[in-house]
Amino acid sequence: MKAEKGFTLLEIMVALAIFATLSAAIMSASSYVLGQSARVESRLFAAWLADNHLSDLQLHPQPLTEGQTVLTLNFAQRDWRVQQRIAREPGTGLWRVELEVSPVGSSQVMQTVVQWLAVKDAP
Repeated sequence: MKAEKGFTLLEIMVALAIFATLSAAIMSASSYVLGQSARVESRLFAAWLADNHLSDLQLHPQPLTEGQTVLTLNFAQRDWRVQQRIAREPGTGLWRVELEVSPVGSSQVMQTVVQWLAVKDAP
């Protein structure tokens, strides 16, 4: 009698089990990478927003005032919460500006920036 060519049912089931396990591992790794990419993108946008806001403070002639302000800004088609703390540094003529940027509705701060600005006082 001639031997039949082909795979047995057991061999096919083992191959399918191996394929399913590998597919699940690849899907898990893919979702992790996509999640990390989204977080990196959010941090990058938050850093850009903070830099843009600091540039606005330097370029616009309005005088700085001490205190804390919470702003809601739209950047990159997203709403962001910017907490701004401004304080005069005694004896230096500089203003300390601290910005904390987070997505609206989230308590997680994506970017914190501290910078000292030399801005003329109002006349």
